[in-house]
Parts: sequence; structure tokens; C-alpha cells
Amino acid sequence: MSAPAWRTSPARSPRGTGPVSRTVTTALLGLSAVYFLFPLWWLLVSATKPFGEQFSGSGLWFGGFGLFGNIARLTSQDGGIFWRWMANSVLYCGVGALLGTAFSALAGYALAKFDFPGRGAVFGVVLAAVLVPKVLFTLPLYLMFSGVHLINNPLAVLLPSVVSPFGVYLSRVFAAQTIPDEVLEAGRIDGAGEFRIFRAIGVRMMLPALVTIFLFQFVEVWNNYLLPAMVLGDDRLQPVTVGLVGWNASHVAVPPPLVVIGSLVSVVPLVIAFLALQRFWRAGLTAGAVK
Repeated sequence: MSAPAWRTSPARSPRGTGPVSRTVTTALLGLSAVYFLFPLWWLLVSATKPFGEQFSGSGLWFGGFGLFGNIARLTSQDGGIFWRWMANSVLYCGVGALLGTAFSALAGYALAKFDFPGRGAVFGVVLAAVLVPKVLFTLPLYLMFSGVHLINNPLAVLLPSVVSPFGVYLSRVFAAQTIPDEVLEAGRIDGAGEFRIFRAIGVRMMLPALVTIFLFQFVEVWNNYLLPAMVLGDDRLQPVTVGLVGWNASHVAVPPPLVVIGSLVSVVPLVIAFLALQRFWRAGLTAGAVK
């Protein structure tokens, strides 16, 4: 005789979600957070100390406050060229990330929603490009730009930054999974052109992926050092990464604390970009949760 329904045993928790598993997972995540945030914390503590005390005392806690004076020294060094480097980085990253995201969205949408000969081969080339480290392209790009006389020209940094194989891959996958073909057919029946359908429907549905691509591309261009160092010889055209490395190499002309202070300031645009765009991630994650 079967037991009454009210006496049935409670459902077991899914495998791997017990207290021990949750504790281990939380501990690992906590260690990972400490590992990645520790250098940033040291940088924040050191840069806010009075000038000249960056490498003295405790490196893990504040010892006085001299941030504004440090920024004033940073501004006066070499005629304020640091802020020129920051402006260059914002220009290279902003333009490169915007154009790279737009091209990635167009290419990924076309690969996902249009059937044309060679589509699989094109996507295979994109996947192969994702696996190749971009640093391997630095020397060929330098030789190519040298041949067309683009050395010491901002275009030598901007042109490679608008190409993002990972962005094309992510756009293709996201468009294939989130944009129903029925919605596109409805737009065609209403008389909308393909580009209008992409702009009015595709872009809105792909917005979380586009924000992700933009942030990845922005950070990648911001952290790029080798290519700008090779193609830009003029100090006033260099991004902040190349400029800070140059300062760090000249210990006599530039005090080492300025490199620490400049490193902290150079992180601020990345934090602002993430905080300003993270709401689109939340919106995208919940947009299709309720039908």
C-alpha cells in the first residue's frame, strides 16, 4: 500500500548543492576575489599616501592622505603630458570599441540569420582567428603600416582595434539563440528592409552581447602595449600604457611614485565604463525570463 501523499519524503536537493559544496565554492570564489583585488587595493593605498611615501610603511593600509597633491604633481610632470596620454587612450579605446562592436554585430547577425554559400567556412575562419593570440600580429601589422606610411599615425592603432573575432563569434552565437526567425519574418511582411530589421529588432535583442563585446574590446585596446609602442614614436600620440612604461624606465627623470599614482588614475575609466554599462547586463538577463 502506497504512503499518503502528505507523507512522501521531501525532494532531495540537486547534486552538488549541499552545505559542503556551497562552502567550498564560496571559499574558492573568495580566494579568487582576494587574488584579483589585492593588487588594486595596494595601488589604491599607495597612491593616496603623501608623495614619496608610496613604498614605505604598510602597503595594505592607508598612512595619511595626499591624493590631491599627488594628482597635482602628476599634472605638472612633463607639462601635463599624462593627461594627453589619457585622452589618447580614451580616443583609441572609445572609437575602436564602438566600431568593433558595430562591425561584430553586423557580421555575427549575418552569419546567424542569412544562409549564403561559404557561411560555415567563414565562421570557421572566425573561430580560428579567436584562437590566435593577437600579439603574433604585431610585427606583420608594423611591416604593413610601414609600407603604407602609417607609422607614427593614430590610424595604426585604430584600424586593428576595430577587428574583433571574439566579438563576431559572440554576436553570431547570441543572435542565433535570442532572435527568433518568426520575428524577422514578421518584419519582412510589414515591409521593413533588412537593415531596418537589424537596427530596430536585432540590435535591441542583442544588446547584452553588444555591451559585453564593447567592454571586452575597450579593455583589450586599453591594455594593449606592444602595438602602440612599435607604431607610435611621438610621445604626444602614445596611450597611457606606453607612457607609464616609459616613465617607469626613466627613474632619474621621473620619480617612481608618479608611476604608481598614474597607474591608479589609468584604472578609473575602466571602472566607470563597467559601472555605467552593467545595468544592460541585468536587463538582458531578465528580458526573456518571463514569456
